[in-house]
Amino acid sequence: MYDINKVREDFPILSREVYGRPLVYLDNAATTQKPLCVLDAMREEYLNVNANVHRGVHYLSQQATDLHEAAREKVKTFINARKTEEIIFTRGTTEAINLVAATFCESQMKAGDEVVVTEMEHHSNIVPWQLQAERKGIVVRHLPISDEGTLCCDTIATYLTERTRLLSIAHVSNVLGTVNPVKELVHMAHERGIPVLVDGAQSAPHMKIDVQDIGCDFLAFSGHKMYGPTGIGVLYGKEEWLEKLPPYQGGGEMIDRVSWEKTTFERLPFKFEAGTPDYVATHGLATAIDYMLSLGLDNIEAHEKELTQYALDQLSTIDGMRIFGPTNLQTSNHPVMPSSRFW
Repeated sequence: MYDINKVREDFPILSREVYGRPLVYLDNAATTQKPLCVLDAMREEYLNVNANVHRGVHYLSQQATDLHEAAREKVKTFINARKTEEIIFTRGTTEAINLVAATFCESQMKAGDEVVVTEMEHHSNIVPWQLQAERKGIVVRHLPISDEGTLCCDTIATYLTERTRLLSIAHVSNVLGTVNPVKELVHMAHERGIPVLVDGAQSAPHMKIDVQDIGCDFLAFSGHKMYGPTGIGVLYGKEEWLEKLPPYQGGGEMIDRVSWEKTTFERLPFKFEAGTPDYVATHGLATAIDYMLSLGLDNIEAHEKELTQYALDQLSTIDGMRIFGPTNLQTSNHPVMPSSRFW
């Protein structure tokens, strides 16, 4: 595959010693360290290309805009979206989910309508819906999980009712490492006319994602979990859904014309990108994607599974150790990825 010691050399922070030993960093479910190529790309833009995007006809603005939109194209290709207009830059997964929660509930739901999530969700896919429940009276239902840390698939159909307006589900659990069968869940929901939001924060850094193959209506993920900078994330949305939803915030980049009588909004994707975007961070995200692809997503996934199997084997030798979540890496429906899952 690849030389892991050579890969470590790409990350300056890993040259540190902690407690007299070379730093080994395993908290990637929370955030990742940054390779030098990402830091260099962002520094280069600040030093030589810094100007606001989509706002000026001068050379630097045009150059910065080109880098910003090239990053959008890079993300589109990375997740195999149909159009760049379906790629919305956000501050991260949390803001992306909040964007969908606020605009979807405002335009598509009424009191008593239901959103279905799961018991294994990160709170960023729970609290936004709870806030909407308080504000609009929607109902938040949660799918149960088994003792093995997987979804109880035989009961899912009973949770998707005529009141269900959206299924919002993690692709990979940040706690258990469970990989949910999102393609099958999307198919099940779509058979009932229910759109699906996938939280891809823990899957985008670890495996190939094809939103057209999965069929999801929305996908959210963060740059900082995939070797990119903090404060940048992505919301993918099918064009037909993004056209239906109202703007999330107002001002700056998202306006077409403003008058005291009426304001009209920009076309997609800018309709959802109010204010000055973090155009340097988008360039850093694009560089991080290039870095991941240079390592090979298949190589990354294989290496992580090897680490996970080693950890499971060693932990199983400890008397009294209980492992939460699935332990069979070969199970096709519910495989497991490394995360903070051992207690």
